[in-house]
Amino acid sequence: MTETKERSTLVPNREFAVPAGRERLERAAAALQANGIEAVVAGDLEQAKRLVLERLPEGAEVHEGASVTMETLGVTAEIERSGRYDAVRPRIWAMDRETQMREMRKLGAGPDYVTGSAHAVTEDGHLVFASKTGSQLAAYAYGAGHVVLAAGSQKIVRDVDEGLRRIREYVYPLEDQHMLDLYGMHSAMNKLLVVMAEEAPRISIVLIDQPVGF
Repeated sequence: MTETKERSTLVPNREFAVPAGRERLERAAAALQANGIEAVVAGDLEQAKRLVLERLPEGAEVHEGASVTMETLGVTAEIERSGRYDAVRPRIWAMDRETQMREMRKLGAGPDYVTGSAHAVTEDGHLVFASKTGSQLAAYAYGAGHVVLAAGSQKIVRDVDEGLRRIREYVYPLEDQHMLDLYGMHSAMNKLLVVMAEEAPRISIVLIDQPVGF
């Protein structure tokens, strides 16, 4: 007997699935640079993967924020299966939540490198993230020594307000169904992070000239 998976009742607003043109990507990249965030534009997924991996030194301790974008690029598999990196996430998954939660929090919050994706990138150079638990946000905001992100062209928005709309109306419905499919539980917009600028050269983002991820 086939098990029927629960379907989310949320309907994504597809206007936020429309990819930005190259000019908007370049404008966002320049604004990010002006705000202390390294930004480069990749023409396709293969180049994006290469640009991300170039920013992860071989042998480095690397954690990952859950990211459909990084999974699609093949970065997740490279980090966890190639043997080239000290992958944090498999170590955390192997721990006991009842007895080792303190160690799990510390490993996740302060890695040398963390990878992931923003849910929205504004044309004036800001990054917007949302999370149910906030497990990746501490590393993005401060804890990680280096943050390496990638984002598809459909994630470009005018400003932070539109970025929050994108999360509410598009990302959240898709992530809700994604969580139901994977774990049988709903997602939630419990915690938000907006990175307006960086004082130190620690965040890099690869903007991809095609849609990828949510």
